[in-house]
Amino acid sequence: MDRLAQDTSMGDVELLVRDLDAVLTYYADGVGLDVLRHDGPEAVLGRGGEQIMRLVQRSDLPEFQRGEAGLFHTAILFGDEASLARAVASVARFAPRSFTGSSDHLVSQAFYFDDPEGNGVELYVDRPREQWTRHADGSVEMATAFLDPNAFLQTHLPNAPQPAADGAVIGHVHLQVGDIALAEQFYSGVLGFDVMARYGSQALFVAAGGYHHHIGMNTWNSQGAGPRAASLGLGQVSIELPTTDDVDALRSRLRGAGVETRHDGQTLRFDDPWKTLIEVFPAAA
Repeated sequence: MDRLAQDTSMGDVELLVRDLDAVLTYYADGVGLDVLRHDGPEAVLGRGGEQIMRLVQRSDLPEFQRGEAGLFHTAILFGDEASLARAVASVARFAPRSFTGSSDHLVSQAFYFDDPEGNGVELYVDRPREQWTRHADGSVEMATAFLDPNAFLQTHLPNAPQPAADGAVIGHVHLQVGDIALAEQFYSGVLGFDVMARYGSQALFVAAGGYHHHIGMNTWNSQGAGPRAASLGLGQVSIELPTTDDVDALRSRLRGAGVETRHDGQTLRFDDPWKTLIEVFPAAA
């Protein structure tokens, strides 16, 4: 009962932005997400019927500072290499200077970008789980190896499907935190994620159900950072649990650890140690 359910997955990510039109256009015309709703200062984007991202215009907030706790990147998971290739090629045509790198992580292949307001974006595809190397403690072998973006596109782009058949979801969210030990205590010890990989005092990757990671955390830019001040960038992170019983069990663990929670009968909300807002809801919702 102190672990999250096997079928835990990530929900959508909320970004607070200054120029809604520019950011919305980047994710819609660049990444190729569908605009599911656009109502005044808010927009919702997704793919294949799955809600992926909420954009909220907040012109009153200061810019996010690189050394603060907050978002490192939002990671959008595609179903196969061809679908990923289509999205990468689309961004490359739309905003080529937003590309920041690519990596083979052994468990996945990933391409990195920055949106118009500097929010990190990862577009990636997983390798089959049977190809992952697992250690005796259940953790997985991950690395940052060279991935040639041109070779990837040349191999997979000819097989890319039309957008209507091209689904995607939030695979994981990577956060900047102030301290890895405290992050492990909260995200694994209290929330109930399993530690899947650890890189000393610099990075931690946690997940449920044996996934390589649902949430990544690092201190590369933010070592020693305290609670977040209100700023543009990350608004909140969503986690989907299978049942209301799973949500109730998590609520009990949080309360037992002295974490203040808000619950409206359907959605559980609380802050992590750096005041990042987390929203948890059951799949039926």
